[in-house]
Amino acid sequence: MNQQLLAKTFVELADNLVADFDLIDFLRLLTDRCVGMLDASAAGVLLADRDGELRVMAASDERVRLLELFQLQNDEGPCLECFRTGAPVAITDLPREIDRWPRFVAAAHRSGFGAVQALPMRLRDETVGALNLFHAAPGPFDPVGTLVAQALADVATISLLQQRSTQRSTVLNEQLQNALNSRVLIEQAKGKLAERQGIDMEEAFTALRTYARAHNRRLSDLARAFIDNSEPLPGLAA
Repeated sequence: MNQQLLAKTFVELADNLVADFDLIDFLRLLTDRCVGMLDASAAGVLLADRDGELRVMAASDERVRLLELFQLQNDEGPCLECFRTGAPVAITDLPREIDRWPRFVAAAHRSGFGAVQALPMRLRDETVGALNLFHAAPGPFDPVGTLVAQALADVATISLLQQRSTQRSTVLNEQLQNALNSRVLIEQAKGKLAERQGIDMEEAFTALRTYARAHNRRLSDLARAFIDNSEPLPGLAA
């Protein structure tokens, strides 16, 4: 494990405790770091909206985003169980769980995954979502890597729950709902940019994210401007 990158990641996540931040970009950072540092092939984040319904908020690639959506649509899978119980779910050999989650296991196999860890994003008795790590091959998980992943999930959860008033639940609900609205805008912008440039959705997201960071803009604001054609965005699309 890259100790320098690990330390940098905790600083980046903790920095959001005291500053306004772009939640979508923040969660994508979390998934990217999990893949970059830990023995995971891909990662995703599910968060509950104001009605308690889980939504896909971040994924390290399009393959995982679609698999997470599949879990929600079919109401089965380890990530949903993790959220509902507030406890980690570790499946070292997904094919053995075919009777437990028949549709999810088949979909995960088609996506190239043989094992999964679902870690609760929880603070005390409040669970707001799950961090999910997907592995290409079945096999035991690294205990140290698991501890690090849960620590990252815990820091991210604290960042999500941080607020400056006593109305924590209200603030959190508003924040998550705003993030959901932003996610819709970003998905629309991804589709538009992918079609315009003839690239895939993951490349389109990377282009939007890189442009937003280079121009010190919130990803959701950039997505809205791109969709509405409300301003020139030189270098983003022909």
